[in-house]
Amino acid sequence: MFTGIITDVGTIESVEARGDTRAVIRTAYDTATVDLGASIACSGVCLTVVDKGPNWFAVDVSGETISRTARNQWSAGRKLNLERAMKLGDELGGHIVTGHVDDIASVIGICPEGDSKRIGFSVPAELAPFIAPKGSITIDGVSLTVNQVEDQADGTTHFSINLIPHTQAVTTLGELAQGQAVNIEIDVLARYLQRMEYYRGQR
Repeated sequence: MFTGIITDVGTIESVEARGDTRAVIRTAYDTATVDLGASIACSGVCLTVVDKGPNWFAVDVSGETISRTARNQWSAGRKLNLERAMKLGDELGGHIVTGHVDDIASVIGICPEGDSKRIGFSVPAELAPFIAPKGSITIDGVSLTVNQVEDQADGTTHFSINLIPHTQAVTTLGELAQGQAVNIEIDVLARYLQRMEYYRGQR
């Protein structure tokens, strides 16, 4: 489990195809404290550390993961929002995040609001029931609050978030551009509520 509070921005140093894709990620983490087999969320994707060295770790990214995450996510030079897995007793500063990407959204607008930015996204209709104003959402691994939601005539849903200067500075989201694809994870509680409603409707 994760919280969506980013603790480092890493950079993919190299990528190697070897059945799965092996990505070596440069990080400011003290990797002496990172165990092989540990989980690290990489821009919202829970991955397992399979090798490591001073200030770097490696993960194997399956074809399934690549197909379900933002395009060009796993290429050399790409910056990733990093978060180590929660430990019992850690502060839950964001919300409960599983590291399982639900879908991909596209940036449809970026507007300055004071020192902050309001950023709009478009998601497929399948995610619409899980996104609500003032609800939580994870974008590229970052825990954020939804400001507005509007369902569109073409079946997509648009929503917006506010990005304060601190979040712009310590995550990759400050560099988002129009049309860019991002990983989306809905609130885990929304998943279970939807499932409960489904079974209630079957009775």
